[in-house]
Amino acid sequence: MDVLGKRLPRVLEGKNGVRIVRLANFVTDTSGGLRTALRQLGIGYRAAGHEPVLIVPGATASDEWTPQGRVIALSGPIVPGTGGYRVMVNRFAVRRLLEELAPDRIEVSDRTTLRWTGAWARRAGVPSIMVSHESLRGLARLATGGGRATELAADLVSDRLNRRTADAYDRIVCTTAWAAAEFEKLGATNLRRVPLGVDLEQFHPGRHDPALRADLARDDEILLIHCGRLSPEKQPERSLRALATLRARGVPAVLLVIGTGPRRTAMRTAAARAGLPVRFTDHVADRNHLAALLATADVVLAPGPVETFGLAALEALASGTPVVVSAESALPEVVGDAGRAVAGLGPEYADAIVDLIAVPETQRRASARRRAECFPWSAAASGFLAAHGVAAPAEVVTHQPQGGF
Repeated sequence: MDVLGKRLPRVLEGKNGVRIVRLANFVTDTSGGLRTALRQLGIGYRAAGHEPVLIVPGATASDEWTPQGRVIALSGPIVPGTGGYRVMVNRFAVRRLLEELAPDRIEVSDRTTLRWTGAWARRAGVPSIMVSHESLRGLARLATGGGRATELAADLVSDRLNRRTADAYDRIVCTTAWAAAEFEKLGATNLRRVPLGVDLEQFHPGRHDPALRADLARDDEILLIHCGRLSPEKQPERSLRALATLRARGVPAVLLVIGTGPRRTAMRTAAARAGLPVRFTDHVADRNHLAALLATADVVLAPGPVETFGLAALEALASGTPVVVSAESALPEVVGDAGRAVAGLGPEYADAIVDLIAVPETQRRASARRRAECFPWSAAASGFLAAHGVAAPAEVVTHQPQGGF
């Protein structure tokens, strides 16, 4: 029975299809990297003839059919101080829904509040996957504020939780070697590395818009974009420091900050006090407009030190725009030579920006696009299905529709 009180039939789109029930917590009401990944993988699963069902928290309960399959929202509160992340807190409701759906596979994208689903799957005889979308070790170190003693304590806590996760699920899927490292150090043998992807049609250098650029920056100015949640673990203030350093050196640069989050007010205040040329805009729901913004920028900044993949950075590369990333994160292995990796808290990013701008525009944009083409969503969907132990076709449809979850 679904959350609206109607029992819905199993709808398999291929003779060898399976029902893959996916669960995620810490999802916002607006778009984000996790929502994008869930949507695109669901589209890929359907194209392969399987039946994806997604269970997520929402402002209200709902149950609908979408291009990525069936999406069920259970009413869940916003976690205070997170800038909009919701969680499903009613474990009984989630467990009852799992039992009613009778999945052939489960795929979980939260290894804290939903880790109990691994035990449920084992009792039910359902093969299970946990997708590691974050680094517990990195988050724990940020939370403790540094220092050798606190880092050691953070490592002990994250190791203990990671061991429980690895033991609870049949397979752990990590999107990068950086993300897999915290499990490999424990000797976990059930790891599978599968990169995520990017919509190469939606995000394309052809989206470059001269009129849009003229509205955002003068011809002689470097247009920088920071795109992502403005939350502490993302360290968005590094982008402000990069801009301040460039301006102090006499380099004409301006910054567009796209996104919302708990650090937004403080960043606006800091930019105004310093007299920095920064524009702030909320989450951009129009994916075509977002693609145009990314394609029109000269450089995109992704300074988060605990990013395990970085979909926004990959979307920038697909748009033909190089990216400056944190050397502490997984992003250096994603951007490759199409960007620059920086160790530092912000000023060092200015050197990387100047270095990238010195590369002829045609060359740097072509390099960015080539790198992104290594990550089609079709390959990601096929890799996840292989981790589930089910079949995938030679090619999987990757078009991302407008609207929906």
